[in-house]
Amino acid sequence: MDPKIKSVFLDEHAVEGAARFGVSPKELTFIGGFQNFIYSYNRDKLKYILRFTPSTLRTWDGLAAEIEWIRYLSENGLSVSDSVYSVDGKDFERIQGNMIDFYVTSFRHAPGRKIGYPECLGNSILYEQCGRMTGRLHDLAKEYKPTAKRHTWENNEYLLRARNYIPSEQQQILLALDELKSLLASLPVTVDNFGLIHGDINVGNFTVDESGEITLFDFDECQYSWYTEDIAIQLYYLLYVFGEDSKSERKVQYELFIKHFEQGYTEDGRQMPEGWKEQLGLFLRLREIIVFVGIHRSWDLSQPDDWTRDFLQDSRMRITKGISLIDEF
Repeated sequence: MDPKIKSVFLDEHAVEGAARFGVSPKELTFIGGFQNFIYSYNRDKLKYILRFTPSTLRTWDGLAAEIEWIRYLSENGLSVSDSVYSVDGKDFERIQGNMIDFYVTSFRHAPGRKIGYPECLGNSILYEQCGRMTGRLHDLAKEYKPTAKRHTWENNEYLLRARNYIPSEQQQILLALDELKSLLASLPVTVDNFGLIHGDINVGNFTVDESGEITLFDFDECQYSWYTEDIAIQLYYLLYVFGEDSKSERKVQYELFIKHFEQGYTEDGRQMPEGWKEQLGLFLRLREIIVFVGIHRSWDLSQPDDWTRDFLQDSRMRITKGISLIDEF
């Protein structure tokens, strides 16, 4: 979270936002958030999420499009954390602040549990289920006819604001970003390889129940892009934890994920997106830049720990050389 935004979000905003959804402030439990302020609360023995989104990051139309997309997926059988209405029957509410406003949205808490590190690594059953869920999402996206429209990939907030967060002595990162955007813009766009995606599928944004069913949440980054990006993002977060001295482990992880993810994705006779394997490297590079920008925006790097320091050093090398996590195999 941008420190400037943190400083203007006050307890009174949380109180007013809770009231709009019929929730007492005493029921709220702050659980964090990277771009938003996230709280949980209980009602009728069920758990819910209350999300506060800065108006500097999202527009009214963008939020309306996000909720419409989630509701469409839910109505068509994909297990997602659906939104709930406010007291006045609205999808979301706007809370006025002194400097910026905040949009308040509430969602049903996803059933099951998160599978974090290192449990997610080497988990072939999970990868197959991720492929199955992603394939269903992409199938639904091909049939989707929204009334409100989300932004396209080049208008991703991290890409638009990269110059605000990358230190002046690291301008080569911005040059690499411009080059990568040109490469991506040249990719073919068809109804079978490009549409509305989740935009941030990773183990932090879904839960798994006892039957293995995945419930997907946090559609805050949904955007129009190539379906391959949804695949590359999942792969990125399974590979980036391995340092440069663990390339052999990274390769094993990559091969296991690809094998079982593809099995799940194609289970119902579905085809993988055209050119996806050739494009993976490009979208891994895109995610690396987004993560690099996000770290510089939200983390205190004055005294980074060893992992962060080493990761940023390795990441900077890959970005400036134009290589991805899988190009060195």
